[in-house]
Amino acid sequence: MKATPNITVLMPAYNAEKYIREAIESVLLQTYTDFELLIVNDGSTDGTVAIINSFKDDRIVLINQSNKGVANALNTGLKYARAPYIARFDADDVCYPYRLEKQIRFLHDNPEYILIGSEAKYIIENGDFLFDFHCIAYSHEQIMDKLYFYCPFVHPTVMYKKENVINAGGYPTHAHNFEDYLLWTNLVNEGHFCNLTEPLIKYRLNSSSVTIDEKWRGRRFRELKREIVLRGSITAAEGNELLAIIKDQDIQKIKEGAYNALCGKKFLTDNHQPERARDYFNKAIKIYPLRLENYLLYLLSYFPESLVAWLHKLSPNKL
Repeated sequence: MKATPNITVLMPAYNAEKYIREAIESVLLQTYTDFELLIVNDGSTDGTVAIINSFKDDRIVLINQSNKGVANALNTGLKYARAPYIARFDADDVCYPYRLEKQIRFLHDNPEYILIGSEAKYIIENGDFLFDFHCIAYSHEQIMDKLYFYCPFVHPTVMYKKENVINAGGYPTHAHNFEDYLLWTNLVNEGHFCNLTEPLIKYRLNSSSVTIDEKWRGRRFRELKREIVLRGSITAAEGNELLAIIKDQDIQKIKEGAYNALCGKKFLTDNHQPERARDYFNKAIKIYPLRLENYLLYLLSYFPESLVAWLHKLSPNKL
């Protein structure tokens, strides 16, 4: 058997044939090489497995399971991961070559830290740059100050100590779409957190993703999520209610509407390209013509950049 690696790159995958080759290649090109890439195929029905098997690198480990959702797939990965450090990564994102090297060096040099994230460059479906994501907090103190108000980490940027996550119970499977956020709150007594002040991945927004702007989920979803995060736990009944809301919206029309609206907003407010923003708002309006916000943002795209920036700064509902 191969020697135990120092890092397990944990990648859940479900119907990811469009992007997973680029994601895998970006992991295999890391400057830090003592890792295994553990891919949990969560019941894909497309060509995902064939693409994974086309790689002939013995650092790749494939686990197949029936479709059970991302939290279950991650817990399966934690069960089979051989390394003491876990680097989370998604099957549609791209790692910068130095990602693992920088994070493992920090954790080795600072043993009181158990989890480290980073900034990210957001890209759209075709890989074009969308905007630079800046973390809401960087130091442990800043993160703890904001943890119960906003999720401080971009999930596929994080590296953490496996032992501490196991101690905290792993990913809560009922916390649909925020299993990572609830896990972070359960880790507060395990050690320190931080974010690096540089992007280590390209984070891809795509319309087939299960993650959409939560404003599209509705008030009840947001209120319930808030209650759960503050409490630090979730019941099966709450999980079923969350899942029912998600399933009601699990249609391509809603996902495409949310994707186009979000891309339009970011091209307007974070990467000021008003003409490109209007193209996305037009698509969102055609999909959901009764959503007033998209008309307002479309009109705002004709205002001066300075005014757009000022209004965006005042908005309480940033990504």
